[in-house]
Amino acid sequence: MTFSYYRNIYLSDTDAAGVLYFAQGMSICHEAYEEWLNAQGVSIQTILKEKKFALPIIHGEIDFFSPIFCGYRLQIDVKCVPIKDREYAIAYQVFSTSSPDKLLAKALTKHVCINPITRKRVPLPREILGE
Repeated sequence: MTFSYYRNIYLSDTDAAGVLYFAQGMSICHEAYEEWLNAQGVSIQTILKEKKFALPIIHGEIDFFSPIFCGYRLQIDVKCVPIKDREYAIAYQVFSTSSPDKLLAKALTKHVCINPITRKRVPLPREILGE
């Protein structure tokens, strides 16, 4: 199931030319990921407080197909892709709301579920996969 997150691009998100800075692109995707978790009923605050598991990113990538300028309103589509019982990926597709058929960027983050004390991999909680 795909989740959509909407975000304006502000001047502070851009470089001197008014174009979205690549690292900020990943940061915005991570905002979308956090909102997706919240929509799944997964509270980051609770995860951090209870320390039952952690979900570190082990890989991240982003590809831009067109410049993203200050003033754009983006739609970031988020989809969870299970990999193994202890890993999953989040695939992001970025569109402008004014041209929803034109893919501006795509990104991917891979996550692993670990015990935050032992740092060993543990099975993913059901709520992460939307079960």
